[in-house]
Amino acid sequence: MGGGSGKVSTPPTMKILIACEYSGTVRDAFIKLGHTAISCDLLPTDVPGPHYQGDVFDIINDGFDMMIAHPPCTHLAVSGARHFPAKIADGRQQAALDFVQRLMDAPIPRIAIENPISVISSKIRKPDQIIQPWQFGHGETKATCLWLKNLPCLVPTDVVEGREQNIWLVKGKPKGVPTWKFRSKTYQGIANAMANQWGNIK
Repeated sequence: MGGGSGKVSTPPTMKILIACEYSGTVRDAFIKLGHTAISCDLLPTDVPGPHYQGDVFDIINDGFDMMIAHPPCTHLAVSGARHFPAKIADGRQQAALDFVQRLMDAPIPRIAIENPISVISSKIRKPDQIIQPWQFGHGETKATCLWLKNLPCLVPTDVVEGREQNIWLVKGKPKGVPTWKFRSKTYQGIANAMANQWGNIK
C-alpha cells in the first residue's frame, strides 16, 4: 500500500491588484481561477466586479501578493513620438514616467507592468519580455512590453496566423464604444495566460 495521502498539492490563492484597468478582463481571468482580484482605475469598471474607482496609491499598500499594472501610455508610447518635445517641455512625460516608477517600486512581492513600445525602455529600464497577440490566439500585431518582478516570462499558448496591425483594427468594436477604449483592452488570450501561468506560482 502506498503511503501517500492522495491529496494533490495546489498553489494557494492570491490577493491580486489589477492597476489601471477598467475593462475587468485581467481581473476576471484571475477570479475565475479562485483568486481574490480587484481592478482599479479612475474610470468605473465596464463590467460588474470588484473595482476601486480612484487613485491606485490609495490601496496599493493593502497587502497584495501580486500586481499587474497597465499605466496610461499616452505620454510614453513611441507611436506618439512627434508630440514628445511638447510633452517633455511641459512635464507630462516625466510625470508619466514617475507614475510608472512608483508602480515598479510598490511593496508588492510580484509585479508586472504592461505597456506598448515606449520610452520606459530607455528612461527606466528595458522590458523583460515583448509579446504579441498572435502568440495567444489573436491574429493581430500589437507589440506589448512586460516589465516583471519575481514573475516568469509568459509562454505563448496559441500561435495563430494573421498579422493585422491593432492600431488600425476596429473590427468587432461594439457600437458606442470609443475606439481608444476598444484598442486599449487587454486581449482575452493574454489575460488568460497571465492568470493560468502567474496564478499557479507557489
